[in-house]
Amino acid sequence: MICVIADIRIRPESHEVFFAAARDMLAATRSEDGCIRYNLVQNIEDPEHLTFVEEWESREHLSAHFETAHMAVWRAASAPHLVDRKVKILHVGDVEIL
Repeated sequence: MICVIADIRIRPESHEVFFAAARDMLAATRSEDGCIRYNLVQNIEDPEHLTFVEEWESREHLSAHFETAHMAVWRAASAPHLVDRKVKILHVGDVEIL
């Protein structure tokens, strides 16, 4: 399993446009093969700080996700609104479930 944590910062005036564009991308991504979880959360104390939390079955599924048409549309739509972005890809090994 692959986990992705993508912390982003958007421009204060961009909330409405950013979230409108994100809705279509989120819906399309959640239906992709290999997508276990794909959520966008907003920091309640810092509304311009957003985090994508993702889980994918494999690195191959994540790589395929990056090549989809809806991600190309998303990158173009979101680019003018981004101030900063940091992405971490975590390769999960052995996990104990309680």
